Amino acid sequence: MRILFFGDIVGKPGRLILRKRLPSLREEKGADLVIANGENASGGIGLSGDTMRELFGAGIDILTSGNHIWKHKEMYNLLNNEPRLIRPANYPQGAPGSGLVIHELKNGSKVAVMNLLGRTFMDNIDCPFKKVDELLASIPDDVLIRIIDIHAEATSEKKSALLLCGRQSFGCHRHTHPCANRRRDDPTKRYRISY
Repeated sequence: MRILFFGDIVGKPGRLILRKRLPSLREEKGADLVIANGENASGGIGLSGDTMRELFGAGIDILTSGNHIWKHKEMYNLLNNEPRLIRPANYPQGAPGSGLVIHELKNGSKVAVMNLLGRTFMDNIDCPFKKVDELLASIPDDVLIRIIDIHAEATSEKKSALLLCGRQSFGCHRHTHPCANRRRDDPTKRYRISY
């Protein structure tokens, strides 16, 4: 199984290159699933309904988000009605949408994609590590691929992802607004941390 995961798609330039390259990249890599973070895809901050539909139309299967998902009011309704769009799961109970989606591939395999938000320098929300424990426990046993996307600011929160080693298939821990090309990997090669 091959999965493509794109970090923040930023504004119109990010959407243009994605629309141009994704179809050939998906074919070239033989990707079964394409996941991307769309929280900055509309004008560099937030996600609108039109932009969401554009990204799905370009070939993205699942969109994750972060702290900017609430920028456009229409997202409140869209999060409740579009299961392929997920928001951080550790927002309080009652928040629109979900932080977990189980996606079935053409071959019948199932993939769980979870989205979480760090708390350092971010919104005062529920603990991402307690929430990920709940999410992992809720996933049916027949879902063998488990992907965790953590949108975090602090290096300490990103490095604490080592707690998830062996409990996930792949993790992407990002919030790379500063220009940086540093990457950290765990020994099992199951996650990537971008600073």
